[in-house]
Amino acid sequence: MKKIASYILIGLAVLSMTACKGFLEKAPVLSQSTELTLSSYDGLNKAIAGAYYYLGSAGWYGGERVLESEMRSGNGIKHADHTSNRYMTNMNWNYTADATSGMWAYGYYTVSFCNNVIDNLEGKESADVSVQDLNNLKAEALFLRALSHFDMVTLYAQPYTYVKANQATLNESQKLGIPYVFHTDPEGRPARNTVLETYGYIVQDLLDAETAIDPSYVRAGVADKKAAVTLEAIQALLSRVYLYMGEWQKSADYATKVIDSKKFTLYTVDNYNKVWNGTTGGSEVIFENYIDLTNYSNEDCSYMTYPDGAYGDCIASPELMALYEEGDVRAKVYRQDKAETAGLWWTLKYEGKGLSTPDANNTVILRLSEMYLNRAEAQVNGATVAGTSALADLTAITSKRGASAYTAAGAQAVRTERRKELAWEGHYFFDLARWGQSVTRSACYGLTPANQNIPFPSYRWALPIPKRELEVNENLVQNDEY
Repeated sequence: MKKIASYILIGLAVLSMTACKGFLEKAPVLSQSTELTLSSYDGLNKAIAGAYYYLGSAGWYGGERVLESEMRSGNGIKHADHTSNRYMTNMNWNYTADATSGMWAYGYYTVSFCNNVIDNLEGKESADVSVQDLNNLKAEALFLRALSHFDMVTLYAQPYTYVKANQATLNESQKLGIPYVFHTDPEGRPARNTVLETYGYIVQDLLDAETAIDPSYVRAGVADKKAAVTLEAIQALLSRVYLYMGEWQKSADYATKVIDSKKFTLYTVDNYNKVWNGTTGGSEVIFENYIDLTNYSNEDCSYMTYPDGAYGDCIASPELMALYEEGDVRAKVYRQDKAETAGLWWTLKYEGKGLSTPDANNTVILRLSEMYLNRAEAQVNGATVAGTSALADLTAITSKRGASAYTAAGAQAVRTERRKELAWEGHYFFDLARWGQSVTRSACYGLTPANQNIPFPSYRWALPIPKRELEVNENLVQNDEY
């Protein structure tokens, strides 16, 4: 059977699909030829709307990006009475080239959408279309291209901070990131860039997007305006990327830009446990993936964290639950099964929108609390921000959660608060990776003793490249020991 690498499958012809259904209030119909589709502003605008589609797949923010992180890191456990055997491989880190994350395909699908638009923007201005209109599309495409590559490199490569600190002792394979694809070529066979090169390109795309976008731009015609790229979304992602790079001052500066925009407000004790099932994003949400009944599946987070359905495989660990003190409103964003089985709790961050049980649920990708936590961590590591401190940023969160205030802000305080606040949003595994911390877990159903604790460093922190990609692209190099 003829095989084609997933990153080139998506060529120009794919733009004819109605990929934006669920993201737009009305799905665009792209029935004309590809050349015509990309020859007008209207076609390019619809094509970028389609570029958001794969973020909601079960292999990305619809499920795996969030749930893999929780199950691999120790935030999640399994139980014999609540298992469909999903996320067993993830929890045990039993990845192979034949059984690895599906993010590779979804990421490069999205990259191809973005490249096709970027490469066809020139000369499209008219009496009705300004250069700024085109730059806004470019900014969206650059952001989505950067996000796609970022989410892939954090899965398929060793952490940036580890690679940078150990350049002299790592072999060439251990330094490899992913191919950064700037132009979609159906005949292309790109090699992997290094981790450091990959991050450099991600940052440059985001900086270019920040320059290109109109600060007041909000995509028209969307059901959820927080599911579209804005200036603040670009700046928030820059804060995260710089944090992962250990670029503390830059991470703090970009977090401050978002905080100081005053466009977002922290959830409070009164509403924290009520905001997660909204049709659109709440006051903290900077950027999210919008999902409704037209584009979700029974592999989504809502199903995997529903205790009384067929699945419910992903349960909060006792170690995580023990971090919440009495009175902390975040403890209320967990529920038990109907039998109230002792010690078993499932997150309510994917309760669903009340359309069915379980059902569609948006996935928050960037929110305000993360910006405070990024800035606090950056300040602990030497960044300076006028008018605030790491302790003040931690207090900004704890004061809105009914949690005890910290008396000092050190690395461990920031890490603990980050784990509590961002649990079940897909952060903790990636935090452990960039901190260089091993995974230590208590035993649970399905967790084999050999895989209970995962040391750092280890080859296992970089997932294997999918076998099919290696078969069709002789320029790709597999990660060590797979």
